Amino acid sequence: MKISLSILSADFANVEMSIKDLMNEVDYIHFDVMDGEFVPNITYGYSFVKDLRKMTKTKFDTHLMILHPQNYIKQFAEAGSDRITFHVEADCDVLSTVRLIQSFGIPAGISICPKTKVEEIEEVLPFVDLVMVMSVEPGFGGQKFLESSVEKVKRLYELRKEKGYSYEISIDGGINDETIQKVSKYLDIVVVGSYVCSHKNSLENLNKIKNI
Repeated sequence: MKISLSILSADFANVEMSIKDLMNEVDYIHFDVMDGEFVPNITYGYSFVKDLRKMTKTKFDTHLMILHPQNYIKQFAEAGSDRITFHVEADCDVLSTVRLIQSFGIPAGISICPKTKVEEIEEVLPFVDLVMVMSVEPGFGGQKFLESSVEKVKRLYELRKEKGYSYEISIDGGINDETIQKVSKYLDIVVVGSYVCSHKNSLENLNKIKNI
């Protein structure tokens, strides 16, 4: 299981120093990009991703929580994203957006909110590189893990095996050393945020996740 570190809870005033000791300990840096329309919060844009790209060689996992992701794929790809994930609930043609991301030579992921069922995305599963289940409502860090997400990752795991699909399975939201144990056997990638970035013992907590 790979670890993608969400920096949503990091100190943006000095982001390099706040995650310096963690960047080389994880497989991905996870960027939660919010536009204030798809979710009621605003974070950062592609220029932030581009600036941080100069600081590390760790792969960038860009999660677009924006209403019109198709309009910004090129910018985030050129900024240094190694993978781009967008929401199927956004205002876009899902399959066309997947193909647009892949046209830049990077994997394309889709994400589903807690209200969206796995059955609603089955027709696009053969074409995507990643499916990310939101185990909290998107838009804010530090939320409680939603138990309903366990069945979703399990179903995605079963479908992949049954159909011979190749997508990776990820989960994002409310992950700590207890909640990860409920889903770890179904995952390829786990997104960890406040459990690591918001604690003084960040490396210790990261290692707890790694050991599980």
